[in-house]
Amino acid sequence: MSLTPRRRRLLSLAMAATLSLGLPAAGFSVLAGPAHAAGPAGDCVQPFPLSGIAAGDEVEGLTVVSGTTPTGFTGEILGVLEDGIAPDIDMIMIDLDMPEFARTGGVWSGMSGSPVYAADGRLIGAVAYGLSNGPSPIAGVTPFEDMNDHLASSTDLRTSPKRLGKADARTVAARAGISVARAEQGFKELPTPMGVSGLSARRLAQLQAKGPDFITKSTYVLGKTSGDKAAGPETIVAGGNLASSVAYGDVAMAGVGTATSVCGDTVVGFGHPLALLGATTEALHPADAVYIQPDSLGAPFKVANLAPPVGTITDDRTTGITGTFGALPDTTDISSQVTYGARSRTGTTAVSVPAYAGEATFYQLVANQDRVVDGPSSGTQLLTWAITGTDNGKPFSLTYTDRWTSTDLSEPSYSVAILVDELNAIDGVSVKTVTAKAGVTDSLARHTLVGIEQRRGGAGGPWVRVSERSPIVGRAGKPVQLRVVLGGTAGKKTVTLSRVILPSKAKGQIFLVAQGGDQGDDEFFFDEEGEGTDEASVAAVRSGLSHQLRHDRIRVQVGTPDKLDLGWWGDDGDYRRSRGVSFVRTQTTRPLDSVVGGTTLLPVVVR
Repeated sequence: MSLTPRRRRLLSLAMAATLSLGLPAAGFSVLAGPAHAAGPAGDCVQPFPLSGIAAGDEVEGLTVVSGTTPTGFTGEILGVLEDGIAPDIDMIMIDLDMPEFARTGGVWSGMSGSPVYAADGRLIGAVAYGLSNGPSPIAGVTPFEDMNDHLASSTDLRTSPKRLGKADARTVAARAGISVARAEQGFKELPTPMGVSGLSARRLAQLQAKGPDFITKSTYVLGKTSGDKAAGPETIVAGGNLASSVAYGDVAMAGVGTATSVCGDTVVGFGHPLALLGATTEALHPADAVYIQPDSLGAPFKVANLAPPVGTITDDRTTGITGTFGALPDTTDISSQVTYGARSRTGTTAVSVPAYAGEATFYQLVANQDRVVDGPSSGTQLLTWAITGTDNGKPFSLTYTDRWTSTDLSEPSYSVAILVDELNAIDGVSVKTVTAKAGVTDSLARHTLVGIEQRRGGAGGPWVRVSERSPIVGRAGKPVQLRVVLGGTAGKKTVTLSRVILPSKAKGQIFLVAQGGDQGDDEFFFDEEGEGTDEASVAAVRSGLSHQLRHDRIRVQVGTPDKLDLGWWGDDGDYRRSRGVSFVRTQTTRPLDSVVGGTTLLPVVVR
């Protein structure tokens, strides 16, 4: 199967409400008092034409430093960079000033979307870009004229703002107190970095370092609030906090920025894309800023708590995001129940953008397990999962149970997350629910396959250890009785197999292959051979799961080399087929009390 490219990220949480604000009065003044005491701007502010902007014009704006109430800032226009954002989308360069810059050094991530107003109160645009190297008060502003159509015609391509010419670089360098060479590197998007709640910073870094390839590597830890302490929809005003998530709940994945304009039940913000998804189903959230974290090497960033969702982000495009208050997006619901001794907990996460369901599944399963075990798990996990959804409109359900023993029990979550991700990549397939139930113990005991024994002399005869020098011996058309011998830290054990009846035409040498499930590949194959991914479908996944060998089972096969698929056998295997004999007898044991590792290949002499 060809997987769709992976992506992009930024993340957070959940609930609902409706917001309606009045229109601004004529001649409305955005900042009536000192910059730091500015109140929220009125609703449905009209755009200021880009053609009316001139270098030296003074501007005012709004953003949140702490809490939910916007604070004012001032600035001076330096000029307009033609096509500075994208073809036919100019960038307005502005030198901003506010008391907080003394600590942060300039604009910060999370300030994206902060509205900038002309002297007559009309909306010039949204702060969206900062200089490429380190903090600076020089901001690149996305014109509101290009955001005011609610993004319906914006370019669906993420672009890199162009470098500055010599004249513009000299102007910026003089105002920012940096070298011309540094200024020439131009602007970059103020990052709206991926944030994840539900995991500590240390744990998040561990998982990103060794998780599936679709796990985003550059994220930070978010907070979240609910109940009476959560910010409400009334806090999403021009200059107020605005967040957009692809998942929320136990685990939230969201980006925090600023609202540029609120008009009726519609909000426009950020001034650049969150994940550039175009038409989308992200969830719209209020947020409560905790503080602005300085960063001497890059842009400072806003640390915030996400509140439950209050609507849907419908567009995520080049010039920003647009959303509506009220109805929430449909979600894929992920639930995990973990039991560890006397402790048990069930957690849930809702995913509003299907492309992120695999990643959210991974985080949800690991976060809940870490919470119950109180740290990363080492031991044994018995995991049962179920996935439901639709396949071209028809409902489907998949389920599987397996036992894992590892010093890192986040590994089972990898496999489930990968499968969810791959299912969502199949045309016409939509995953609706993922449920997982896990029992965890501290035991690291394992079985190891150490040998095969054959009963000789009929019922009641002795069991004899077989080997390459002392092979299994049988008669054509007659049964042979075998058992598997196990050792390892889980203790000694024998598992008797069902009798294997050899075909009447089988004479000469054939083979036995035995494999413990903990020895194989943990990927879920799309067909019984573990290949054929170009034909990926729900039916193929179901078939692959039916042939998947559990870690606590043993598979034993007796047959001819062609049926055993012994790739190293070579052309010599043709002799068996030329005699008209081609067969395999397969049996799989019941689940054992521990995982089983090891493989063995032994000759079988048929007389």
